[in-house]
Amino acid sequence: MEIFLKVKVIVKYFATIREIVGKREDILEMDEKSTVKDLLVYLSRINGEKFKEYIYKVGTERLNENLQFLVDGRNINTLNGINTELHDRCKFVIIPPVGGGS
Repeated sequence: MEIFLKVKVIVKYFATIREIVGKREDILEMDEKSTVKDLLVYLSRINGEKFKEYIYKVGTERLNENLQFLVDGRNINTLNGINTELHDRCKFVIIPPVGGGS
């Protein structure tokens, strides 16, 4: 008998992405050893096409390079990219582009 361990992931939403999902955060239960890619696939499924279109480059499965994806405050590009493993109680944040001043 296989035992599947779970981890809780806290997902925080800001700006446009908050408007798309209609909330500030989620606490999701994922399988142990889940990655950022697994989380984004799941979030796309539960939040619909508009979410998916915002996260990924149009017509691809490549992430929108204008967004930053953080795990516990660290950009996934400095970790293991979309293959970064999630751990129990980690915080995952999607940060949209920030407009500058003059």
